[in-house]
Amino acid sequence: MSLNERKMMDNALKKVVIPVLRKQEFKGSLPHFRRKNEKNIDLITFQFNKWGGSFVIEAATCPIEGVTMYSGEHIPSNKVTSHHLNNRFRLGATSRDEDGIWIDFENAKTEEEFEKVASSVLVLLNYSDRFWISKLFNSLN
Repeated sequence: MSLNERKMMDNALKKVVIPVLRKQEFKGSLPHFRRKNEKNIDLITFQFNKWGGSFVIEAATCPIEGVTMYSGEHIPSNKVTSHHLNNRFRLGATSRDEDGIWIDFENAKTEEEFEKVASSVLVLLNYSDRFWISKLFNSLN
């Protein structure tokens, strides 16, 4: 994968997916987003394959004050990401033990093809329900 393909995928996500996350009051920038609720923080991270051509979306929740790492370091609510938590879920999986759905963009060449890949992400985001991430974790416990 070339840097140009990754940039085109980023641009497509910014055009298609990020506006949907913004409407849901998520803040942040690729690859990490967070949204404060009354009782917790919802986290979404786009984790790109280090070998290129695909990504998976991880969701997590943490306390409203952020999280304290095993080392004692406190990560505040405006800096915490799903990677700071062991208890996270890859979208498209039916359990925490599954890998989730890797979104493949390796064969995309045009801006339109990258945007089509980005549109496929929307199926994984239950953006009609503000509390879908919390409900996801409650259903897995």
